Amino acid sequence: MPKEVGERLIASNKKARHDYTILDTYEAGMVLTGSEVKSLREGRASLLDGYAYLDGGEMWLDNVHIPEYLNGSWTNHAPKRKRKLLLHRQEIIRISHKLGDSGITLVPLRLYFKDGRAKVEIALARGKREYDKRQALRERHDSMEAKRAMARVNRRGDPA
Repeated sequence: MPKEVGERLIASNKKARHDYTILDTYEAGMVLTGSEVKSLREGRASLLDGYAYLDGGEMWLDNVHIPEYLNGSWTNHAPKRKRKLLLHRQEIIRISHKLGDSGITLVPLRLYFKDGRAKVEIALARGKREYDKRQALRERHDSMEAKRAMARVNRRGDPA
């Protein structure tokens, strides 16, 4: 029985959902050192520039910043080293087939603990163009305005 039960979010990549259209998501474990786990338990990480790639039939996560553990010694880890992702063979094969399409990339969406184990949610994504981003922002703004107007009408009881 694990000491921790449930999920605890460490870091999320909000910019990825703005810059990319998410096609499919996968949950992967990570090969970490002890000082990396201790640093993650303090809630310190950044997924901002991170990406995942396939190399020799293995999945790797690169450029994710996990700062050095403050109470660590000379055995501390490098903050932006590449880390091996743990996925089932079938998932790696499925991802590799989809990565063959043009414009598809792998981005990390969130980093979290699930039942005491560090996990990362990676997504197959296609980059958005600038007008797609503006369109999404406009739609979100319009839906918020409609919700506000409906709340005003419901509070007053009259449509005017």
